[in-house]
Amino acid sequence: MKTLQRYTFLLLSLVLLASCQTDYTALPTYNGKKQLQAVIEVPAGSSTKLHYNRQTKAFEAEQQAGQDRIITFLPYPANFGFIPSTETNAQKKPLEVVVLAGSVATGTVMEVIPVGVLQLETDGELDHKIIAVPARPSERSINASDYNSFTADYPAAKAILQQWFVHHNPTAKSKFVGWRNEQFAEQEIQRWMKL
Repeated sequence: MKTLQRYTFLLLSLVLLASCQTDYTALPTYNGKKQLQAVIEVPAGSSTKLHYNRQTKAFEAEQQAGQDRIITFLPYPANFGFIPSTETNAQKKPLEVVVLAGSVATGTVMEVIPVGVLQLETDGELDHKIIAVPARPSERSINASDYNSFTADYPAAKAILQQWFVHHNPTAKSKFVGWRNEQFAEQEIQRWMKL
């Protein structure tokens, strides 16, 4: 009987624990300080493509042919994730964000400042990646806080991001479309925010 009680207690504890998990997609787009938030799925330097699963409320390796999807190009050049409480298409995919900073752990929620938008065409659809830096200057790896300073001071970083996103997944058939500034980034965020 005690074994059954322990098992029941353990099972209930696991259910409660699972129900208390954070739903990262439901976090506010802007925090209480009116600062844009980014949820990191893939740390800079990783080759494993991770994504946040809304149903399980867990970060999981993306699957390809039954195996974890590994980027067979160069590893991610920056932290990759999404902006919470945004949906960009019928699949309710959140707006993607690239955070230019040292590698941070999967599941990190960061305050960020958009510095531009990388525009691609992927599988025939327009695909925007918000490019951002941490709001805290001490967390930044580059000293840019807007599109003009990013463009003037870090043209090589722009070129690296552009080339990486075009070539990292050859089956996606991505093409470079252009770069847009931080005002366009803010418009995109507002456009896709869930009300």
